Amino acid sequence: MTGEQGGVAPEDLAAVERQLGRRPRGVARVAHRCACGQPDVVETLPRLDDGTPFPTTYYLTCPRATGAVSGLESQGLMREMTERLASDPELAARYREAHEDYLRRRAELGEVPEIEGISAGGMPDRVKCLHVLVAHSLAAGRGVNPLGDEALDALDAQGMGDWGATGPCTTSAD
Repeated sequence: MTGEQGGVAPEDLAAVERQLGRRPRGVARVAHRCACGQPDVVETLPRLDDGTPFPTTYYLTCPRATGAVSGLESQGLMREMTERLASDPELAARYREAHEDYLRRRAELGEVPEIEGISAGGMPDRVKCLHVLVAHSLAAGRGVNPLGDEALDALDAQGMGDWGATGPCTTSAD
């Protein structure tokens, strides 16, 4: 892989390619790094090079992290969170603010009329993808996405929150 994509260092793009098992598309920057130093969240452009609108601004790339979050999804956490949104107006308001934050951050990367007002992960009314919510929490920092933060807390409680503790998920030899 030669050159840079969106000003991202070639070694970071190579790491993300190893993590995903394919060439990453539309990477604007590394939005978060895991404890091992490798990227675990990338920020993607709202329109890919081929013109496709891409609403997922924050993309969780580390296979350990994605596996851990998939485990939470399989435990029914998304359904439980969606039910709480319907019955907890304060949580729903904070989640709507997370949606607005997501839209604002994406707009800084470019305007794409086809996805205007659409964030990702089911925001603002439901929980459709914990990977997106966790990636948003990691990229934006705690306190921005309440359900992303809750998912990170659940991972910590299950001993799966420090996916980089045993070293990088990939090496340059992978």
